[in-house]
Amino acid sequence: MDTILDFISGGLLQLGWWQIILVTLVLTHITIAAVTIYLHRSQAHRGLDLHPAVAHFFRFWLWLTTGMVTREWVAIHRKHHAKCEREGDPHSPMIYGIDRVLWKGAELYREEAANEETLKRFSHGTPNDWMERNVYSRHTTLGIFTMLTIDLLLFGAIGLTVWAVQMAWIPFWAAGVVNGLGHYIGYRNFSSPDTSTNLFPIGILIGGEELHNNHHAYGTSAKFSSKWYEFDIGWVYIRILQALRLAQVKKVAPKLKLVREKSESVTEQTLQGVITHRYEIMARYASMLRQSVQSEIKRLTQAGANDQERELLQKVQSRLGQADLALNPQEKQELDSMLSQNTMLAKLVHMREELYRVWTSSTASSEQLLGDLQQWCQHAQQSGIQSLEQFALRLRRYAA
Repeated sequence: MDTILDFISGGLLQLGWWQIILVTLVLTHITIAAVTIYLHRSQAHRGLDLHPAVAHFFRFWLWLTTGMVTREWVAIHRKHHAKCEREGDPHSPMIYGIDRVLWKGAELYREEAANEETLKRFSHGTPNDWMERNVYSRHTTLGIFTMLTIDLLLFGAIGLTVWAVQMAWIPFWAAGVVNGLGHYIGYRNFSSPDTSTNLFPIGILIGGEELHNNHHAYGTSAKFSSKWYEFDIGWVYIRILQALRLAQVKKVAPKLKLVREKSESVTEQTLQGVITHRYEIMARYASMLRQSVQSEIKRLTQAGANDQERELLQKVQSRLGQADLALNPQEKQELDSMLSQNTMLAKLVHMREELYRVWTSSTASSEQLLGDLQQWCQHAQQSGIQSLEQFALRLRRYAA
């Protein structure tokens, strides 16, 4: 009788409470590693190739701990990038609201997984072997309940809690926090054309996925960290797998390269460098804009300007600090109206839009784009705005 009671209370392992917590964290961490390395970086974006044994282990583990199907996850994520912040984005907080994405992100996932058009269009290249067709895709709940049985055998009655934590881990951290908060709060290294942000510091819990803005800037990169202080534990695991010849990295984000001497002319090499590092350039331009507004506020304060003028500039500063997609049409119209009262700031915003057009024109030839960039630099250096002139000089140093 005592043996049976011991088994019910502690399972085969008979672990203490702190050991159970530690094991639970390890189990959930393996799951997040499988999501970020296998589903996200390898399958969805092809940033690396995994040895078949490693890939299948991750696939099997995800079947046990999440019931997610590779084909569905990959298709939904690719659609998110293709439709980011626009109609059709499966889980944008700009469309559905932060509360729904944060707390009900798993529901949005399931709704989109039922969309056959999404799966047909975006799931190319995902596994379609016998195990996928007959086990992983067909019997998704079998894996989950197999995991429940294993947890109960190993840990006893408390195994039910361990299992519940495992089942909630990805829906909350990945479907909720990354998809929700990762497009709502945080900092941005790159001015990518979306609201993606970096969340810091929760990298151990979600495997480097918190560096979401870095990822949206260079979607196919197997490495998510960009700044020296950013820690991408998923990349650490990839490097270990690479050292063991179990993974091959195919793509990483390009490193910023500036030629030592400022060129007197804008060349083809400059154009390629600007296009390659366009999101870093726009982030730097945004910083210049903020500093210009702050300087204007300081200048008006010293000149004894009235409170209304300073409040107007503070509103401009607030609006310019938001990603463009976070502004609705009325807010954009109000921003234009406010800028019309300050020639210098209006010029800076106009020049930002002109620079953005250099790499967004889908029909222009390389010669046309080069001419547009040369013209932009010329106008910037003739603007009479010192910060803009310095920006144009630095732009000439970019190289692919």
